[in-house]
Amino acid sequence: MNKGSLTFFCGKMGSGKSTRAAEIAQESNAVLLSEDEWLASLYPNRISSLNDYIEYSNLLKPQIKKLVQSILSTGTNVVMDFPANTLSQRNWFRSIFSEIEAPHNLIYIDLPNEVCLKQIGKRRKEQPERAATDTPDMFEQVTKYFVAPTSEEGFNTTKVTQNA
Repeated sequence: MNKGSLTFFCGKMGSGKSTRAAEIAQESNAVLLSEDEWLASLYPNRISSLNDYIEYSNLLKPQIKKLVQSILSTGTNVVMDFPANTLSQRNWFRSIFSEIEAPHNLIYIDLPNEVCLKQIGKRRKEQPERAATDTPDMFEQVTKYFVAPTSEEGFNTTKVTQNA
């Protein structure tokens, strides 16, 4: 049986990964999994720092990996709104699709910091529940760890340089 395709995203905070994920999931009739939704549901009001995020995100990953592999194995496409912004995050995605030999697409949204910060400001107004964590300070903290994907990593990468 053919495996479903896994789509995942790399891009700085505020680059539009979640928006793009929702669009692609709808266009391709795929299952959309959002890390923010899982974290908010399972660990409400527990994430107020980058360290909290890392801790709770790591608790989710083993179960999410099994779930995604199970869905892909049925031939259903999956779009993951989970960040692939560091080498270790991308290696986690690689383990998901390579262990079951499923096709994948890494979408790299490459936008300047000023654009991302403007979009974060807009999101804070539209989603007040995110105001505590969606700040310029958090953007700076998170962006320190951001590593753009390289061709040497061997992913099927689509680079987006503006929101089309």
